[in-house]
Amino acid sequence: MENRCKFWLPKKNRFCANAPLNNSLFCGNHTPRTDDPWISCPIDPSHSVLQENLEGHVKRCPLLKQAQSLSTQPFYQKGINAGEEDEQEPLIPASGSFDIVTSETKRNAVYSLSIPEFFELIRKIESVHDRICKDIKDSYKLPKACGIWIKREVDNRKLPFQEKHVTQQASILGNLEEFGVLKSSVGKERCELNENSNGVPAVVEFGAGRGYLTQMLADCYGIRRVFLVERKSYKLKADRSLRQKESLILERLRIDIEDLNLKAVESLQGLPYIAIGKHLCGPATDLTLRCCLANQRNDGQCEGNRYPRGLAIATCCHHLCQWKHYMNKRYLTSLGISKEEFHAITWFTSWAVDTDHGSDLSDVTDIRLHPESIEKEESSGDANGVEAIARNMKAIERAKLGFMCKQIIDMGRLMWVKERGLETQLVKYVPSSVSPENHLLVAGHVRNF
Repeated sequence: MENRCKFWLPKKNRFCANAPLNNSLFCGNHTPRTDDPWISCPIDPSHSVLQENLEGHVKRCPLLKQAQSLSTQPFYQKGINAGEEDEQEPLIPASGSFDIVTSETKRNAVYSLSIPEFFELIRKIESVHDRICKDIKDSYKLPKACGIWIKREVDNRKLPFQEKHVTQQASILGNLEEFGVLKSSVGKERCELNENSNGVPAVVEFGAGRGYLTQMLADCYGIRRVFLVERKSYKLKADRSLRQKESLILERLRIDIEDLNLKAVESLQGLPYIAIGKHLCGPATDLTLRCCLANQRNDGQCEGNRYPRGLAIATCCHHLCQWKHYMNKRYLTSLGISKEEFHAITWFTSWAVDTDHGSDLSDVTDIRLHPESIEKEESSGDANGVEAIARNMKAIERAKLGFMCKQIIDMGRLMWVKERGLETQLVKYVPSSVSPENHLLVAGHVRNF
């Protein structure tokens, strides 16, 4: 114990196992930081360095070689899917800096509102939700084609099986099947998807992670060509299993969706495809939709006959959404929602899945179209301000407001996809008991119906 770092890890209920630095009680990871400013690494913003060490760090950052290699790829185009701060202005150059609005900044902006302004914002959210969020239905699917996964009968292979994830993956594919994007053949072990049928010759999974959504799609629907888009590196990926399929061609693109020019992926040229994504956090959904559909006309055609025949994206983490990245700012503006109100709405979404709610609120997502007025129950708020009112709101009220805000954001995305010629729906694809992040944006070309 004397040779261990003295930093206590509450989740593991023990001290850090690393050796302490000389003349210190803590290891290098847990030594208290100095007062010198820390800034994000320009190569990999997921970590930070002391400003005085920045010049030396960028020369030896572990991701430097990866960044240099990526910059030479033909499909890399910095910020191509990032969006615009103002849709009426030209796209901000990739070299220009753009400040991300943090959750702390959003929270402080909400708390700075006067009490009348706070309740007026809630009334506006309720009004907008009642106007546009009328057709969100339950669509829980367990297609027969996915039975081999659900029953764990996939080639006697040991799978990283978790029932809640399998249920979500199966429902995503089942909704695509119902939309006519995936074709199931009754009486056959799997669906036939090839370039000579009505199936789909390629699948692009965005935010693929370990790739197990695609693994289920390959096992159950017999796809031939797969592209996995993911910026991080993972262990225990499905890639090895996928590469063992003789008829399947797999390509993993380690790149941020924001920088992916899908038109420049040579092996995807001329191929229609389906785009899928399970829990694309925050702006990743907007980046993905823009990556696939930005150049598509409202008649559903895309240049070079390269178009998404369908898509299914499970959205989540709306509190991370940014005004710049959101693709349908014009639609929200037409509803009377300003940039500042959008930031407040994204912050409210965290209330939908707030861990302080407790297990007794498992049915909160059953709140549908006409939630009770939060303003009426909190109108007795005193001079303590908006922060006190927010903290004293009942958990069910916070959850209602959070889910309304999530649905407003997703409905704006739905309208943007519809404008590009795809038949589109926003559905709840699993019960909230499986996942409170249970909204799926599913779309298909009208030619498939």
